[in-house]
Amino acid sequence: MSEKDPFQILASHIAYQNPWITVEHQDVLRPDGKPGIYGLVRFANRAVGVLPIDETGHVWMVGQYRRPVEAWSWEMPEGGVPNEEDLEAGALRELEEEVGIRAETLIKVLEMDLSNSVSDEAATCFVAYGLTRGNLAPDGTEVLSLKQLHFTQLLAEVEAGKIRDALTVATVYRTYHLAQTNQLPATLTKMMLAYPDGE
Repeated sequence: MSEKDPFQILASHIAYQNPWITVEHQDVLRPDGKPGIYGLVRFANRAVGVLPIDETGHVWMVGQYRRPVEAWSWEMPEGGVPNEEDLEAGALRELEEEVGIRAETLIKVLEMDLSNSVSDEAATCFVAYGLTRGNLAPDGTEVLSLKQLHFTQLLAEVEAGKIRDALTVATVYRTYHLAQTNQLPATLTKMMLAYPDGE
C-alpha cells in the first residue's frame, strides 16, 4: 500500500484568510480518477494545552463559551504559539495569561493532530507543576471563568462526558496513564491520585 498522497492537485487558491487560519480550495483528481474538490484549513499557530496541577492535586480549569459548538466549555488552559516562539515558552505564556499562574516545571505528555481530514492543526500538551501566582492577562477576545478540580474529579467528569474539549480529554487520559504506569515523578502522581478527604 503506497503512503503517498493519492490525490492529484490540478489547481488551488486561497478562499479565505485571517490572522489565525487560511482556507485553501483545491481542484483535484480523486483516487478513483474522477474530478473533485478538497478544502484545507491551515493554521498560523501551533496549539498548546497545559494541565496545571497544584501541590494538593487540584487542576486549574478555564471556562468559556465556544462559538463553533454554541456551548460553554470547561478546558485546561490552551492557546496558539507562533512558529517563531519556543513551544514551551508559549505554553507557559498561555498558562499565565489565562489563569494567572506560573509553573516551575513542564512535562510534555502528548502530541496530536487535530481534525486531520480537513486541517493541519497540530497540538502539544503538557503537565505543569510547581505553581506560583503570576499575572492574569486574557486576550480581548476571551471572557474566561476559572475553577479548580482535583485531578480525580476531573478524570470522573471526562469519563462522564461532562468535559468534551479534545485536548483536555486526551491530556487527562494520557496523564492518568502515565501516573498509573509510574512514568511521572512520584510526588506528582501521589498528589494527583490521592483524592482529598471531604470532597
